[in-house]
Amino acid sequence: MSSAPTIAITGATGVVGGHVARELADRGVPQRLLVRTPDTARQLPAAPVFRSSYSDQDAARSALEGVDTLFMVSAHESPDRIDQHRSFVDAAVSAGVTHIVYTSFAAAAPDATFTLARDHWATEQYIRASGLTWTFLRDSFYLDFMEALVGDDGVIRGPAGQGRTSFVARADVGRTAAATILDPSAHAGGVYDLTGPVALTLAEVAATISRIRGRDVTFHDETTEEAYASRASYGAPGWQVDAWVTTYTAIRSNIMAPVSSAIEDITGRAPIDLETHLRSTPR
Repeated sequence: MSSAPTIAITGATGVVGGHVARELADRGVPQRLLVRTPDTARQLPAAPVFRSSYSDQDAARSALEGVDTLFMVSAHESPDRIDQHRSFVDAAVSAGVTHIVYTSFAAAAPDATFTLARDHWATEQYIRASGLTWTFLRDSFYLDFMEALVGDDGVIRGPAGQGRTSFVARADVGRTAAATILDPSAHAGGVYDLTGPVALTLAEVAATISRIRGRDVTFHDETTEEAYASRASYGAPGWQVDAWVTTYTAIRSNIMAPVSSAIEDITGRAPIDLETHLRSTPR
């Protein structure tokens, strides 16, 4: 199948994967879109759609036959996400994929404060041991989500203190991923922290939203105990509540405060800040 696309994109129906797919399509690059529900995939030129899921190894292997470079967006948060990732990586190896570009997370570590970052660390280690060539894009928290943290009363609540995080726009992650995929050999073995241009506290986030949106938004620094209590009413499983709360305690730790130049280094264009994102996004 010499005419088959040699680039495969997962998560093409999502935001980051969608950005990558459109970026490649705009450049006239053939690609293969791997999605769970083909009917929901956007039709792009030179981009055939294949049914695939991380937990269905046979379907994944079939979809990846003939692919050289794979963009692997991390699976949806779940208790078995690591197992899903491992199954998919095994399928990629079996299908003959040579390079994986994986969307990991800033400060990924086996004991990361943000509990879901531990999944990313485990996935990185599995990919390293797979024999494939790899690139890890360690995204910071998305600045696209900042407005979603605001409650109906105009308050962002969480135990983040005065900690800072260099929040990054998903569009910047997408265009960086596209540039990496188009020149995989130049980024083989690269571990890139993808951040915005400045580190903000949640009080500064609230003030920026207030100024741009013309509404009163504030930040309330909960204690960790208050955070668990205030989220108990949602009836979510313990692992999910842990993830919600440690989003804020990770911010408090300043582990994601450092600003990286990776996005500009790879793409030649600096990442956007929160104000720019808000001004370009409808309310």
